Amino acid sequence: MSRRVVITGLGAVTPLGTGVEKFWEGIKANKLGISYIDMYDTERTGVKVAGIVRDFNEEEYYDRKGYFTKKEAKHMDTFTKYALVAANEALADAATDFSDLDTYKVGVLVGSGIGGVDLTLSEYSKFLEKGPGRVSAFYIPMMISNMAAGTISMKTGFRGANFDITTACASATNSIGEAFRKIKDGYLDACLAGGTESTRVEFTFGGFANMKALTKCGDLTRASIPFDKERSGFVLGEGSAVLVLEEYEHAKARGAKIYAEIAGYGATCDGYHMTSPMPGGEAAAKGMQLAMEEAGLKPADIDYINAHGTSTGLNDKYETAAIKLALGEEDARRVKISSTKSMTGHLLGAAGAIEAVVCAKSVQEGFIHATVGYKVPDEECDLDYCGSGNIEQEVNAVLSNSLGFGGHNATLCFRRVTD
Repeated sequence: MSRRVVITGLGAVTPLGTGVEKFWEGIKANKLGISYIDMYDTERTGVKVAGIVRDFNEEEYYDRKGYFTKKEAKHMDTFTKYALVAANEALADAATDFSDLDTYKVGVLVGSGIGGVDLTLSEYSKFLEKGPGRVSAFYIPMMISNMAAGTISMKTGFRGANFDITTACASATNSIGEAFRKIKDGYLDACLAGGTESTRVEFTFGGFANMKALTKCGDLTRASIPFDKERSGFVLGEGSAVLVLEEYEHAKARGAKIYAEIAGYGATCDGYHMTSPMPGGEAAAKGMQLAMEEAGLKPADIDYINAHGTSTGLNDKYETAAIKLALGEEDARRVKISSTKSMTGHLLGAAGAIEAVVCAKSVQEGFIHATVGYKVPDEECDLDYCGSGNIEQEVNAVLSNSLGFGGHNATLCFRRVTD
């Protein structure tokens, strides 16, 4: 069995705003969702900026159907709240509750890179000060990263395949890709898929900073500058996005709005290093090629690549090399490439999900956003990163890359639906 899979609903909680409308308006306006850290004194880490969700007010969701009560919210970590809000928006956008489907054929695949790390720190502080008897009985179920997917299932009643993929910064893209495959192969008829992340504590920022992964640039306009020669590390962000994936014939039969088709998915591993991408980008290139092959597309068919583009020295250099390997020199120089992280920062396990929303909207509207802040060309990053501004053109086929610590590479191929 091989079936087509389409995107019929979108939901997002991002540093550019809560809700897809705010997020997309921010993307098209090239707004920065990056702001100064005000949760703690930044002197010790030297990291001054982050992609923080500023407009999320959980009280707005109390006692609303499908969300959470005030009591439930106390026993729900922020990353789970973000995912639940994004999932509800996506379902509302899809204009269905899938009540016509077998509940065991509707799944939830929502990934997270680090889960409830902030909660772990606060509970550990209680443990040190007052002993194990003061650690919350809710600590474990609140902290584990699969709880976002589990909670969405509890609220929607969807009882099909339900799990959390943790592949660092590739988590959401792997989740969407695996959901695509389950629908394509007949194991599911529909699925909520995406990623979620939230961390605001000095402890986490310290860990990433000590790896030399985070920028210490205090200029908001030059902090996250993927592919720019002056890039100095990524900006840590938070948020969530969830997409409704649906079998094409079912979506068409109910008259669903279709953003795009997911036509291919590639997943590989560098097998090289804990944090550094493979020099030359061979494995990442193979992931792109696998996604194109499954979609039945050639490099010449790809109009746009939403790059992983983290603003770190090695990632951007080796992703550029991977694109050249995957598409060939001529098509690599032709294709438009941009990084959403130039506006949002890096949402870790949720990054691929908000970037999938961008890809779906790009196909729908014929719009490619700029890599905001790009100014200084790098001879080792010598492709077209849309540094001159947004582009309006027909977008028929898109690749979206996510590359995670551990060597995890994931690529999705999106396509316009024309029949």
